[in-house]
Amino acid sequence: MAKDKKLVEAITSMEDDFAKWYTDVVKKADLMDYTSVKGCMVFKPAGYALWENIQHELDRRFKETGVENVYLPLFIPESLLQKEKDHVEGFAPEVAWVTHGGLEELPERMCVRPTSETLFCDFYAKEIQSYRDLPKIYNQWCSVVRWEKETRPFLRSREFLWQEGHTAHATAQEAQERTEQMLHLYADFCEEVLAIPVVRGRKTDKEKFAGAEATYTIEALMHDGKALQSGTSHNFGDGFAKAFGIQYTDKDNKLQYVHQTSWGMTTRLIGAIIMVHGDNSGLVLPPRIAPVQVMIVPVAQHKEGVLDKAYELRDRLSNFKVKVDDSDKSPGWKFAEAEMRGIPVRIEIGPKDIEANQAVIVRRDNREKQVVSLDTLEESVANTLDTMQREMLERARAHRDSHTYTATNYEEFKAIIANKPGFVKAMWCGDQACEDKIKEETTATSRCMPFAQEHISDVCVCCGKPAKAMVYWGKAY
Repeated sequence: MAKDKKLVEAITSMEDDFAKWYTDVVKKADLMDYTSVKGCMVFKPAGYALWENIQHELDRRFKETGVENVYLPLFIPESLLQKEKDHVEGFAPEVAWVTHGGLEELPERMCVRPTSETLFCDFYAKEIQSYRDLPKIYNQWCSVVRWEKETRPFLRSREFLWQEGHTAHATAQEAQERTEQMLHLYADFCEEVLAIPVVRGRKTDKEKFAGAEATYTIEALMHDGKALQSGTSHNFGDGFAKAFGIQYTDKDNKLQYVHQTSWGMTTRLIGAIIMVHGDNSGLVLPPRIAPVQVMIVPVAQHKEGVLDKAYELRDRLSNFKVKVDDSDKSPGWKFAEAEMRGIPVRIEIGPKDIEANQAVIVRRDNREKQVVSLDTLEESVANTLDTMQREMLERARAHRDSHTYTATNYEEFKAIIANKPGFVKAMWCGDQACEDKIKEETTATSRCMPFAQEHISDVCVCCGKPAKAMVYWGKAY
């Protein structure tokens, strides 16, 4: 049993040091490893399998809305990047540049894509000529590079994986509808699949994407009370179209500029799963995203018939993502390892269970054990996974709601930010000076102006002038 305990003791308690706990989990659960390339990481099979599941489910949902996948180059000529002034200024500090091809200096520097707006615009300027060519609803799955100063696995790295949707529309209304449609798609995905509740809303102008007319976001609250921007959707209006000359001939044979959108989700979602659901024994994975939903652990597997029965149960449960741990480790070690990796359901089966025609089902999230008949095993597993998925969302929502506070004056606001990690709902006048002051004095930032507005008071929490919107504020990753 000493060995079994050691696996768990290797994790720092989240109450003692949340940042260290997080790093311990991503390492001990074998999700990633560090590399010789500073700020970049290896996605190990368990970590990449999570991304594959996220990708698969998002891609399916995208295609149901008419999205088609494409792939554009990794490199962007400097002259192309310079065409949209606000955009290039927003990304300039994070751009990685290629200056040589082989031994020859390039006639023009190339940036390694931090995002692909400029390439899509260059492409659309050639691709779109007539109203018949619209809309273009494209997405690409790729990696991007941003030269971050401080990195953390999954949450912020110099190269990360994501998808970026880029669409072009005939009208401003169509672009706005697509912008909001994709944001709600993201929110539904987080809640239905990742069991992560989110706040949906619009970013302030200070926090919006460089070059966008408006940026919309979903904000999630991690276990330590910090916010995580989990997906964004941008309405570009016709700003990029004018910079790149993307025009089409309308039905009246008049030239018009297209209206564009962009939207993206990244591998930071894996970090969100860890920080919303994990505990001091490791990962806790929602069943709908887990690469392995059920781990069958044969007890006393050296005894006749035990392994055979475990394999038989695996075959019966083929509708689920199921594995048998038939390694020569002790059962206690296997239990601890399954917990560390966050596998939603563990099935224990030994000689006495076989004799009694039963098995023990153990839930990862609350460690609840249930003795079930082998005759109804499939139904019991299905019910357990469904219940766990639902209750994980309910718990995460309860945590978020109990860590969401309301402030009506600045002293109250500062006291909450200093002493109660979480979201703070407070009114805002719309002046960036107040936003800047709040960030400077409390390190909290505006997370979003939620679609579901509330009237907390008539005045701005910072300056006391008439309020224009209710804002969620908080410290963030």
